[in-house]
Amino acid sequence: MPIIVNVDVMLAKRKMSSGTLASRVGITQANLSILKTNKAKAIRFSTLEAICRELKCQPGDILEYAEDDGENSEIESK
Repeated sequence: MPIIVNVDVMLAKRKMSSGTLASRVGITQANLSILKTNKAKAIRFSTLEAICRELKCQPGDILEYAEDDGENSEIESK
């Protein structure tokens, strides 16, 4: 997936645990784990806003775009 979630990087920079962030943001540790492992298909703006507020960062510090390698792209195979 070309969007990479860098929550773990920001947690390390802020020296904050996943559990602390999850409780402050109001999401479960399981859902935060899904974000951290790049398995999430979407994120609500309200959740992103709360994460940015607690980590004192910008959305661009959390979300990163990376070029798709084309392995699963139907367009390239045609």
